[in-house]
Amino acid sequence: MNPKSINDTLYGYLFVHFIGEQENGEQIYFALSKDGLHWSDLNRNLPILISTVGEQGVRDPYLLRSADGSRFYLLATDLCIYRRGGWSSSQATTTGSRALVVWESADLVHWSEPRRIEVAPEEAGCAWAPEAIYDEEENDYLVFWASSRDAQDGDGRGMHIYCSKTRDFRTFTEAELYITRGERDTIIDTTMIKAGGRYYRASGDGQITVEASERLKGEWSVVSTLESLGLGLTGKDVEGPQFFKFNGENKWGLLVDQYASDGGYLPIVTSDIGDPTGTRWRKLSPDEYSFEGLKKRHGSILPLTGSEYEAILSHWGD
Repeated sequence: MNPKSINDTLYGYLFVHFIGEQENGEQIYFALSKDGLHWSDLNRNLPILISTVGEQGVRDPYLLRSADGSRFYLLATDLCIYRRGGWSSSQATTTGSRALVVWESADLVHWSEPRRIEVAPEEAGCAWAPEAIYDEEENDYLVFWASSRDAQDGDGRGMHIYCSKTRDFRTFTEAELYITRGERDTIIDTTMIKAGGRYYRASGDGQITVEASERLKGEWSVVSTLESLGLGLTGKDVEGPQFFKFNGENKWGLLVDQYASDGGYLPIVTSDIGDPTGTRWRKLSPDEYSFEGLKKRHGSILPLTGSEYEAILSHWGD
C-alpha cells in the first residue's frame, strides 16, 4: 500500500501510550477512536506489549508507519520509574538508559520481540521520548530524543534534543546535537509533523514552543508558544506535546499532558499550525473529548485505515 492510497482510505485512529508509575503501568497500551477525540481502551485495560529488555519498562511510545506503508515501528523510552523506586530516588536523568526500545509490525496486530538499541552518546545520562519522521530528501528517517549531557559532572546541566538517522530502525548513525536552549537550560518532549509543505515541531522548554522549517535539518524559526497564542498554558501547566492530523480535514491536533493538575491529556486543535495569532487555535472543552478510563500518559496517535481499525478491534476489543 503506497502513502497516497493510505491517505485516501483513512478511517480512525490508534493511540499508543503508557499509564503511569505503577506495576505494569510503564508498558504499551492501546486505545481506538473514530474521530480522534473520543477513545476506547483495549485489551481489558491490560498492556498490549511488555518490554523484556533493558529496564523492563517503557515510557513515551511513538508509533509511525513506514514511508512505503509496509511496516510500523514503535519506539519508546527504556525507563521504569516503578522499578527504580519512584522519581525521588531514581536519578533517571543521570543514570538512565542510553537506549531506545523498538518493536515492529506488518499489521499492528502481530509484533516482533522488543529490541534495545543504544543511540545516545556516551556522556549522556538518558534517552527520553523518542520520535521519528521520514526525510523525503534523503529517503531515511530522522530519529530524535532528549538526553542530558555530561551527566557524570552532576552539576545540573540541562536536557537537549539529539538526533540520528536510520533506514531500518536497527542501525543508526552516530548521535548529534539537534536542538538546545543553552548548556544549562532544558528542552524535552519534541514532537514533529509536516503540514502544508513545511515541518513544524513543538517542544517543552519552559513554554510549549512551536517552530517551523522548510527542512528537517535546516534553519528553524519560532512561530508561537501556547501562551502567546492566548491559550493560557506554559510549561508549568502542560508537557508531552503530541501532533497529529485529523483524517480528511484541514485540521491538526496538539495533545498536551496537564501534568501539573494531574488532569490528563488536553486536546488543542488548529486549522493552521503556522498561525502565530491564535485566531486559528482552540483549546477544547471537557465535553468535546473523552479519554475513557485509563489515564493516558505521553503517547502518540496513528491514523488508521478501516481494515486496520477493524483488525485491532477484533483482536483486542472487549
